[in-house]
Amino acid sequence: MSPSPAKSAPQPIVLEGRYVRLEPIGQQHAADLYAVSTMAGGSERYRWLFTDAPQSLAEMEARIEQGKAVSDPSYVAVIDKRSGKAVGQQGWMRIRPEHGSIEIGGIYWGLPMARTPLATEALFLFAQHAFDELGYRRFEWKCNNNNEPSKAAALRFGFQFEGVFRQDMILKGESRDTAWFSILDSEWPAMRAEYQRWLSPDNFDVDGMQKTRLVTR
Repeated sequence: MSPSPAKSAPQPIVLEGRYVRLEPIGQQHAADLYAVSTMAGGSERYRWLFTDAPQSLAEMEARIEQGKAVSDPSYVAVIDKRSGKAVGQQGWMRIRPEHGSIEIGGIYWGLPMARTPLATEALFLFAQHAFDELGYRRFEWKCNNNNEPSKAAALRFGFQFEGVFRQDMILKGESRDTAWFSILDSEWPAMRAEYQRWLSPDNFDVDGMQKTRLVTR
């Protein structure tokens, strides 16, 4: 059977989960995102991103407006449903529906998301939407090859390591080798079931700590 393209590029819709809600990023998220970016330790999470931490709320607002002016990448805010606040952002990138391939990137998951189910569900909602609703064949993750936490996260989430593009780009005055990872549509059904099992409230104790780890391979 010949491979099929995806239905379309992701549209600006809300993706609702149990712990987080993903919604098109806008100025209503600027103050929350600026707050998590500038809290103690928050700016360090920009080390591997294309930009540094915003130095003012006005700069955060300007970045959001600049991002909304293009369709690729296309960013969403990650809303903690318990607090109602934006605690991170992530984007659709390298959007190629004609090839059935799409990337999650530009990820800034703030410290309030650390060691909670929020980040895992934010990733899951993107993957589920890409594979199950839009019909993508390939879901990508890329990062600086020196970014060991990002590479570890990709493997934990079930992405397969595909190799390194050497001297791929110059970023913040440094040469970047880029590590490539992917999940394919044929791998997704088993992974979907494991994500759903792990994200179940039954898998967390009263302190919100996981009882069992995510097993994607």
